[in-house]
Amino acid sequence: MAAFGIRVMLLVAACLLPLSVEAMVRHYKFNVVLKNATRLCSTKPIVTINGKFPGPTIYAREDDTVLVKVVNHVKYNVSIHWHGVRQMRTGWADGPAYITQCPIQPGQAYVYNFTLTGQRGTLWWHAHILWLRATVQGALVILPKLGVPYPFPKPNMEQVIILSEWWKSDTEAVINEALKSGLAPNVSDAHTINGQPGPVQGCASQGGFKLDVQPGNTYLLRIINAALNEELFFKIAGHELIVVEVDAIYTKPFKTDTILIAPGQTTNVLLTTKHAAGKYLVAASPFMDAPIAVDNKTATATLHYLGTLGSTITTLTSMPPKNATPLATTFTDSLRSLNSKKYPARVPLKIDHNLLFTVSLGVNPCATCVNNSRVVADINNVSFVMPQISLLQAHFFNIKGVFTDDFPGNPPIVYNFTGTQPSNLNTMKGTRVYRLAYNSTVQLVLQDTGMLTPENHPIHLHGFNFFVVGRGQGNFNPTKDPKKFNLVDPVERNTVGVPAGGWTAIRFKADNPGVWFMHCHLEIHTTWGLKMAFVVDNGKGPNESVLPPPSDLPKC
Repeated sequence: MAAFGIRVMLLVAACLLPLSVEAMVRHYKFNVVLKNATRLCSTKPIVTINGKFPGPTIYAREDDTVLVKVVNHVKYNVSIHWHGVRQMRTGWADGPAYITQCPIQPGQAYVYNFTLTGQRGTLWWHAHILWLRATVQGALVILPKLGVPYPFPKPNMEQVIILSEWWKSDTEAVINEALKSGLAPNVSDAHTINGQPGPVQGCASQGGFKLDVQPGNTYLLRIINAALNEELFFKIAGHELIVVEVDAIYTKPFKTDTILIAPGQTTNVLLTTKHAAGKYLVAASPFMDAPIAVDNKTATATLHYLGTLGSTITTLTSMPPKNATPLATTFTDSLRSLNSKKYPARVPLKIDHNLLFTVSLGVNPCATCVNNSRVVADINNVSFVMPQISLLQAHFFNIKGVFTDDFPGNPPIVYNFTGTQPSNLNTMKGTRVYRLAYNSTVQLVLQDTGMLTPENHPIHLHGFNFFVVGRGQGNFNPTKDPKKFNLVDPVERNTVGVPAGGWTAIRFKADNPGVWFMHCHLEIHTTWGLKMAFVVDNGKGPNESVLPPPSDLPKC
């Protein structure tokens, strides 16, 4: 209650402060603790922040500085990633274990210190080690500067909606079993909306999240996909949604009844309560257009008009089939940057690095595994091997032997990526990074392959936003496809889906010195090696250089 009270006081204080006070320092304390949780009529201990699932929401304003003291009271090593925060020169606070920091060991603490420079909107935070983000997750809401309006009608109220997955088993046991066998892990037992699956077969007592609304109001829903391994459709029976922002970047508003959201992504929508009364189903269900097992269960919640009788029957909605590719494509193609005078889309037009990265699965030998082989994943046929100390430490202190900067900018072997696959499915292993000069510009084409199976990969880049200038089916054609690129108002984001059997092209400017992780946000693919890092060298002078590490940086 104390933390909640402080948060309310902070918000009240923020509202009462004179407009001349530009930025605040906001303090939070995250205690990493075990807590018993009951879902689907069964109880298990889960790792949480402050005993909550989902964890506490962090509130701040654009340009505020946030200090979060994380104290580890559990047996696991822990680190927290502030997903989508640019971390300008403050890579030490980014959070991925062994990339920008050693993890926080049991009984230890670390203060994450970062400034939300020029960012406003919905982001989120989550554990970035093992599979702990299954329950260590929460929203990061960045309000505009005081006195700065939203570029859309002011909502009457705002609500965070976190979509996630739930396993009855301990998630660490699930992934450890998969790694031992070399096979894919068991899929989750349910999806959740704000921590609740809603009533499910065999467990009628399982409650669901309820959103109380009044007629004739507009609500801003801040939707986050915190699921480990599944893209999700989200819809509300009898209501239209207007998309106004993704990944904390304003978009041109568009209407839809269904949104598609991949793990790692956020989407802000406006919901107008146009009915006089009633109860309406809120639902989230998986999108998967490849022959891969998913958790087929739909999470449900209720949109409840105040004054509606409890006995009122809930208005239902039908969810799209899980392989509704046309619906997914239409949604993705509708996303455009606002590109207004105040919020311009600064798309790099001159390109210094033209890269093509294949994102694939593979198979490597494994004497102790079930089929004497294990499923792996890779970028440009490199399955990334995590180092023993953090890459950022090795880079900053010039420690040799931790990584090599020879990550291939193009596939080592060129073949018909989405057609007939080679007979050798083995990958190379290595801790290899790709080096970029400060302020250089990058065009990166992410190409799916049919190795084992084509699959939609949500790729997340730390430390940057990027522009999604194009996407298509089949193999990327370097002569024809760039002619169709949108260089005017492409959507800007930090996590993008690479379509199954297709490609996505992104552009960004390397204006943030440090070591920045890029990986698939399907947790199993990251575990299997679908990850790499960019090293961005310092520019000229201190303002273009990585800050020195804080004194309490965890040791390995």
